[in-house]
Amino acid sequence: MINYIWFFMLLLGIAVGIFTGNGELISKAIVDSTASTTDLLLGLLGVMCFWCGTMKVAEKSGLTNVLANLLKPILRLLFKDAAKDEKTLGSIVMNLTANMLGLSNAATPFGIKAMEEMDKLNPKKSIASNDMALFLVINAACVQFVPSTVISIRAAAGSSNPGAIIIPTLIATGCAAIMGVTCCKILQKYF
Repeated sequence: MINYIWFFMLLLGIAVGIFTGNGELISKAIVDSTASTTDLLLGLLGVMCFWCGTMKVAEKSGLTNVLANLLKPILRLLFKDAAKDEKTLGSIVMNLTANMLGLSNAATPFGIKAMEEMDKLNPKKSIASNDMALFLVINAACVQFVPSTVISIRAAAGSSNPGAIIIPTLIATGCAAIMGVTCCKILQKYF
């Protein structure tokens, strides 16, 4: 549906531009925007390669395992059923650890696996369990120690200090995670 909306808006904008005699400006804007988009993507590619390499070093050095071991006791308190199954808890820990370090591509398979494992523990297959809902909330509001994507975009856009976003992101994602977990735990009592 959203594709139709975007297409309609684009078509309407071009039609209005042509009927008002601004067709030349529209052509110039299209060419200029494609050039600036290409520049942004090339700049973003280099920075993303750097951060992906840095995160791969963190993974190979064992930093992700250290973070995972720190998370396990906390997650055992939060997840009622998933904490009883080591395989499920392991998938949850690896997903959250990868997200915290900005490895979103690596986090996705672990997130899918965690949901599959929690579904096996779920007695009502058609309804998400409390642990599944809590996992989605924590995953969506995941604390970011290294927001590599945002840093990359800021660097590609010419920011003088692209890393300045680290502390505000840590605060914002930390508050979001705390509020999300709190709301989930409160709502679990009623639903």
